[in-house]
Amino acid sequence: MLSSFRAGWIYAALCLSLLTAGVLRAQAERVDTNPLNRDPDVQEAYRHFYNMDYDQALPRFEKIREEHPGNPMATAYLLNAVLFRELNRLDLLDTTFYANDGFLTGKHTVVEDPKVRDRVHDLSGQAIDEANAELKTNPNDVNALFVRGWVKSMQAVYSAMVERAFAAGLRQALGARNDCDRVLQLDPSYIDAELVTGVYQYVVGSLNVAFKVLIGIMGIHGSKGTGLALLRDDGEHGVITRVEAKTSMMLFLRREANYEAAVAIAKQLAEEYPHDYLFLLEEANLEKDAGDGLIAVGTYERLIQIAKQPGYFPNAHMELAYFGLGDTLRGQKQYAESVAAYREGAFQSTTSPELKRRCLLEAGKTYDLMREHDKAVEQYQAVLSAGSDTAQGDLARRYMKSAYTGK
Repeated sequence: MLSSFRAGWIYAALCLSLLTAGVLRAQAERVDTNPLNRDPDVQEAYRHFYNMDYDQALPRFEKIREEHPGNPMATAYLLNAVLFRELNRLDLLDTTFYANDGFLTGKHTVVEDPKVRDRVHDLSGQAIDEANAELKTNPNDVNALFVRGWVKSMQAVYSAMVERAFAAGLRQALGARNDCDRVLQLDPSYIDAELVTGVYQYVVGSLNVAFKVLIGIMGIHGSKGTGLALLRDDGEHGVITRVEAKTSMMLFLRREANYEAAVAIAKQLAEEYPHDYLFLLEEANLEKDAGDGLIAVGTYERLIQIAKQPGYFPNAHMELAYFGLGDTLRGQKQYAESVAAYREGAFQSTTSPELKRRCLLEAGKTYDLMREHDKAVEQYQAVLSAGSDTAQGDLARRYMKSAYTGK
């Protein structure tokens, strides 16, 4: 059976709807894309989007849609912004979520916003209807095929990550695969579609037989090397999916323990979009995972200091930085400083109930490593007060009876 970490990575990739049949092309001299993707107003809206300034991005995407009625790409821009603002609100862009609790445990509580849910579904349906109308006129319209596949992928993200409807998410992901495969068959120079192709190749190339049987894709093959090559090409030459391709490549390189290459991507993205706290956070997370604890501590602390500048990070969840800092300090045996970081993370205004419990639990475990079990029990009791019938609550009860030893 797959470990929760491995399963989390696989489902994260599947649920991001990036399954498709791979077509590795020689690098084309030209790059084809929907002309709207090159519009300066669209590029400006995406600059705000990738800096996580949703309050500035969303009105711009709304205006673009108003100016291009019936254009499925314009509708998809808005859907993308609405979706990722919600994923950030729910802490579902936190990579440590997949590494720590897994994605299939059923213990992760997501408080769905019905208004956002309805808007995601409405925008998805409208964009697909608009794309279908264009395909009725021309079944080989690569722009319509691409945007329909892209929208299906976003449906899959919401179904699996927020609603935890894995079967529905997989069906939507398979539909996205079919559309994007067709795009690359018709036009190998449509580089934006390589995002979908590349992640499919990598993910399917990583699956073992048991998991292929479980999700019903026996006989389908992939290649991790081909997938990374496609993502690298898209990251260098793509138009609307370039940043996503680099982000996906960074995550997969992390899974391959190629931390040096992954950190290089994180640094480049953080420099390009300095107001997106996730890129700098991922740089620190990667340094931590690579075993560069002292360097990671410096990056986490730099992120926290930058965040103290009013408005610098429009939508930061600094509890994630404090949690990572706590982990790293504990790895350096700086236990008192680690407890302080965990406690700081537990009580940020944006901290979710689950992450609060995780912070308090780790603070208790750290006190146990300091041989201060009485103080550890206080933290474990706080975990239970924040949610007794939870995975963290179960661990808190265990460690209250028998102190955590690091094993």
